[in-house]
Amino acid sequence: MEVENEDKNFRVTNNNAIDMHVGKRVRLRRTLLGISQEQLGAALNITFQQVQKYERGANRISASRLWDISQILDASIGYFFDDMSSQTKLASPRKISRDTQKAPEDDFERDPMARRETLELVRSYYSISEPNVRKRLAELIKSVAGAINDE
Repeated sequence: MEVENEDKNFRVTNNNAIDMHVGKRVRLRRTLLGISQEQLGAALNITFQQVQKYERGANRISASRLWDISQILDASIGYFFDDMSSQTKLASPRKISRDTQKAPEDDFERDPMARRETLELVRSYYSISEPNVRKRLAELIKSVAGAINDE
């Protein structure tokens, strides 16, 4: 769909960078809590396929649905917009010039915080009920990482 606007051609896309970021944050929070897409979908009364589309940014999450998700995942609305890159913020207008539009890079797999390995590690870390043990484990990991990085 093309919309003419003051000598510039704009196109509407379904892959809005903001929607993709919010979807990634939904997936991150859901995974950290150990909730499956099926469980989140059931709580929202939608299919897990719809949850997948939200998490990929293929479908936009309405304000009321984001509120419901925030309640289920025990997160503030602001959480879903945290850690947004400058590039994502600059891509926020729904209509972006065709000449300057670049498809948002899929950095989801490159982002260490979005990896399943990281999410499992964090979930396991917080499953340790003793705070002193968690603290000593964190210090051990930092020490090992520092020793490896210094080599």
